[in-house]
Amino acid sequence: MIGGSAPAGGAECRRELPDAEATEALGAALARCCPAGVQIHLRGELGAGKTTLVRGFLHALGHRGKVRSPTFTLVEPYGLDGRLPGGPVYHFDLYRLGDPEELEYLGGRDYFDGRATCLVEWPERGEGWLAPPDVSVELRYTAEGTRRAVLAARDPVWLACLEGVVASGE
Repeated sequence: MIGGSAPAGGAECRRELPDAEATEALGAALARCCPAGVQIHLRGELGAGKTTLVRGFLHALGHRGKVRSPTFTLVEPYGLDGRLPGGPVYHFDLYRLGDPEELEYLGGRDYFDGRATCLVEWPERGEGWLAPPDVSVELRYTAEGTRRAVLAARDPVWLACLEGVVASGE
């Protein structure tokens, strides 16, 4: 599972995120664009909205419970009870990962087998072990104090969907 950190061959699109609701809406739109088994890397400073985006993603798939960043457990499973379509979804927060090889000891090959959807915060901590993402989302602060999402996708179909989401402001 060696790979880079950005989707290969895809262009990027941008979306302004004036508030947390817009960030959740972007996560929901991503859930509608991406099929099961996709690997999404989420980058951004602390507090940039990565977990908020994941919350929108999971709620769009039918999860109704709380969504917290798995900062100490490193991974939180969702949908293992069959309530979510398309198989399990795993939310990773690699901020506290000391070495990318720790993913091997956590059972990473089972999580990242291409069947589960994996949303990975702080993927740079797993660089060299994680495969390249299917979709990459970078959340950046703007000079105006809001946030901007920069999205990129490897598959032209997903990129077209993401661009449609950005154009519609969904």
